[in-house]
Amino acid sequence: MKTIVLGGYGNFGARICRALAADAGIALLVAGRDAARAQALASELGPRAGAVALDLQRNDLAAQLRALGAELVVHTAGPFQAQGYAVATAAAAAGAHYLDLADGRRFVCDFPAALDAAFRLAGRTAISGASTVPALSSAVVDALCAGWQHIDRIAICIAPAQTAPRGDATLAGVLSYCGEAVPLWLDGRWQARRGWGGLRREHFARMRPRLGALCDIPDLELFPARYAVRETVVFRAAVEVGPSQRMLAMLSALRAARLIAAPARWAGALNRAGRLFDPFGSGLGGMVVRVSGLDGQGRDAARAWHIAADNDHGPEIPCMAAILLARRLARRSTAGPALPVGASTAAGHLALADFAPEFARWGMVTDVEERSTHAVG
Repeated sequence: MKTIVLGGYGNFGARICRALAADAGIALLVAGRDAARAQALASELGPRAGAVALDLQRNDLAAQLRALGAELVVHTAGPFQAQGYAVATAAAAAGAHYLDLADGRRFVCDFPAALDAAFRLAGRTAISGASTVPALSSAVVDALCAGWQHIDRIAICIAPAQTAPRGDATLAGVLSYCGEAVPLWLDGRWQARRGWGGLRREHFARMRPRLGALCDIPDLELFPARYAVRETVVFRAAVEVGPSQRMLAMLSALRAARLIAAPARWAGALNRAGRLFDPFGSGLGGMVVRVSGLDGQGRDAARAWHIAADNDHGPEIPCMAAILLARRLARRSTAGPALPVGASTAAGHLALADFAPEFARWGMVTDVEERSTHAVG
């Protein structure tokens, strides 16, 4: 399957390219605006990988994809919070399948309604959010709550390693809602809370506790309906170094009071400044998903799933769902259930067991607590 990875030499795109280049069923093209950088990575990957210069802003993107013979487009060039659907529309017009790593709430949640007709007409599959959220997060909730009568609460926290590579685009995306009102399913009704505010100490199976702050992701909107959650769905991020987390909370408060401009414009400078904290951090990061509700026997239940990723391997996690789904599309008859024609979010397309070989590949360790000792929420 001719697969084009847009943003293919970026922080996440390069990881996806390295994984897919080893797959005999995939003919890979590393794509981006900088032809030299694309070619450098393709040369590193070997003779089965090629490179192409593509500008996602061009009006003839569909024609370019068609001319290249694209069968699958993997879009990794964020941030997605400020993007429209031009790339996905071009993929459909070119007759290609489409995956993206979007974590922008509106981008992912509105994706099916905006693109389903186009991809059904093309007879192709399009999936948005093929990343940590909502692809992996939904797989974890599905596994933890299998057979339950109902779910009361879902609380997720991602805790990146301080020294792990991160791109300016990623930071720009997460800063896009810093200090802005985030709609949250809380205590059984929609309420607004401040992005990157509401600091709370989070606990992990194999890491020290960290301060976590509220983030705006697709799960906050998708999960209350998908799982008929009765009370609360919340998502936090916990950076490793406390002063760095408190600085983000301060920016959030200043932005909420409209005393500063939107912090996303300073993403590059803040990313570089954040490296000053590297001597106080480590290469250990992870994630926890906590759920509570009523199990299949009608008993109160609480479970938590943890993953720990050491040696700065944490950024591999956001790439895994796209890698797994690309391989499934390349082997439609042998790589698991067929993916549906049309456009959808990534929630529910992968099972937690599908990720296990990828976790093992990078030495990541998972734990499940049958009854968490910490409150869910």
